[in-house]
Amino acid sequence: MLKRYYLILILLAGVLSFSSCISTKKTTYLQDNDEKLDSVIRIQQLKKPYRIQTGDLLSIRVKALDQELVGMFNPVGEANPNATTEEAVFFDGFTVDDHGNIRVPTLGEVNVLGYTEREIREKIEGLLLENYFREEANIFVTVKLAGIRYTTLGEIGTGSQVIYKEKVTIMEAVANAGGITEYGDMENVKIIRQYPEGEKVHLIDLTDIDATKSEYYYIQPNDLILVNALPQKALGLGTTGLEIFRTGVTILSFITTTILLFSRI
Repeated sequence: MLKRYYLILILLAGVLSFSSCISTKKTTYLQDNDEKLDSVIRIQQLKKPYRIQTGDLLSIRVKALDQELVGMFNPVGEANPNATTEEAVFFDGFTVDDHGNIRVPTLGEVNVLGYTEREIREKIEGLLLENYFREEANIFVTVKLAGIRYTTLGEIGTGSQVIYKEKVTIMEAVANAGGITEYGDMENVKIIRQYPEGEKVHLIDLTDIDATKSEYYYIQPNDLILVNALPQKALGLGTTGLEIFRTGVTILSFITTTILLFSRI
């Protein structure tokens, strides 16, 4: 009788292990669905250039044949014209305020809300030529976002991240944050993105190769990447079938021992 009872418990533990373990399909990035391994992956590029929003940090540099003439327009001194550290970019860059303006030396407040980097460059060049320089000065203005800044939460390395590139894919963003944990729901990664009318939540499945075709494959500044936990984490049984089997056997053995002890009282 006791052997039969233990056999039932072991069978129950086996069923529990197979039903609760996390499939490798849920933990593998960009799986190729029945296609050749050497097939060409066409990554969906952003259709429209990013438009500046409040809170964005811009790096603006003005150059000319005579660099002394434009020195007053550059926040970074000649001793360090190409500062790239996060601290230098923060203090020397131009933050877009709540009204969509940046304060440029001598030019004062310049509205850039909703502009692209190219449009801001053209606007500043126009203001400089109109008020301070002639065409012969050969001024050259560069405008760039001071890195792609984003935030990660959940089953991923959490915190504020920054990557100094013009374009960043969500795979690069995830890798930069330390990757998704074994308990992370890779099939339903949320991207909370800011728009002029408010925030919107977008979903992307990082286990599917078709994620590279998503319009959200490239992240944007100030994105929040949220990875929720799989149900298996709440159960606390483990991630592999073996771990869950061992946990199930331990729990069921404890229950059996408790029942036997109380039955003898």
